[in-house]
Amino acid sequence: MSSISLDDVKKLGDLSALKVTDEEAVVLQKELEQILNYVAQLSEVDTEGVVPTYDVHYLHSVMRDDTVIDYGVSQDDLLKNAPARRGAQVEVPKVLDV
Repeated sequence: MSSISLDDVKKLGDLSALKVTDEEAVVLQKELEQILNYVAQLSEVDTEGVVPTYDVHYLHSVMRDDTVIDYGVSQDDLLKNAPARRGAQVEVPKVLDV
């Protein structure tokens, strides 16, 4: 059975930047001990021969292939519609004054 002291709980609170009152520390102490006991039980389970599971969905790629679609319109034709352009880019008014 794992044991954790109130000082440990308060130190964890300080490290986590949480304000823990004395009443909360007592409750957290019991809960953390339960968690540690559960983890100790898990470490006793025989996992010999069990293959580690890294991906439970077995999906290799959920994204579609990145394919270029040619719509038959050139870059120059599209840029002709821009009110102002600089080279191959659309020129827009300055938004931020830095």
